[in-house]
Amino acid sequence: MKKVCLITGGSSGIGLAAAKAMASRGMTVYELSRRDSVQEGITHISGDVTKEESVAFAVREVALHEGRLDVLVCCAGFGISGAVEFTELSDAKRQLDVNFFGVVNTVKPAISVMRKQGFGKILLISSVAGQIPIPFQTYYSVSKAAVNAYGAALLNELRPFGIQVCSIMPGDIKTGFTAARNKTQLGDDIYSGRISRSVSKMEKDEENGMSAQAAGLFICRMAEKKKLPPSCSIGFTYKLFTAMSRLFPQSLISRVVYSMYGK
Repeated sequence: MKKVCLITGGSSGIGLAAAKAMASRGMTVYELSRRDSVQEGITHISGDVTKEESVAFAVREVALHEGRLDVLVCCAGFGISGAVEFTELSDAKRQLDVNFFGVVNTVKPAISVMRKQGFGKILLISSVAGQIPIPFQTYYSVSKAAVNAYGAALLNELRPFGIQVCSIMPGDIKTGFTAARNKTQLGDDIYSGRISRSVSKMEKDEENGMSAQAAGLFICRMAEKKKLPPSCSIGFTYKLFTAMSRLFPQSLISRVVYSMYGK
């Protein structure tokens, strides 16, 4: 029986790559996004993850047409950058509204479907920045750290119902995410050019990072796994980084991050 999958943010970047990979493996794939998208083998649903009723309707529609929902992939998100001191509170709230509460809005109705059917997988696309926070991308890091904590707690709420939850943490991926980042360099002179240098370094790393196709295939393979880990990173380098962040003193990790993105 074909797996039925719903992916948010599936019209571009990692989400689209994952949707294509899943469709190529014979899965029934629905993608939910604000942007109209026509892709062979993928059914588009217009919706906004910040609107609770919009997402709930989409989940109900998939369950109604297919009779079940095997895999939910929460991939919708965007990034902002800048110094905390000069970031507008409205921008910080928008970051959390999309990246974290967008996940909450999507997962909530999916739980009801999966709990009643007695199985399901929920894949939350987080970031290595959620475990190793990045200066001048503080609110993005906070949003992804919230996703990690949410997934870890949710896993143990849903374990008795046969529902698995996994937070997937990509590192630097070459996608349109980089160009779409909402950047402010206010205060860069006060911070001695550190804001622009940090973001420029991050963007260079992203442009030279893993392809979206490779990341999408990884997500697809996770969806096919019989048993999911609570969390995982994509790529050997980032698996190493996240392992080191757990094993080494936080003071050391902080100094390393500062040398890379704080100076």
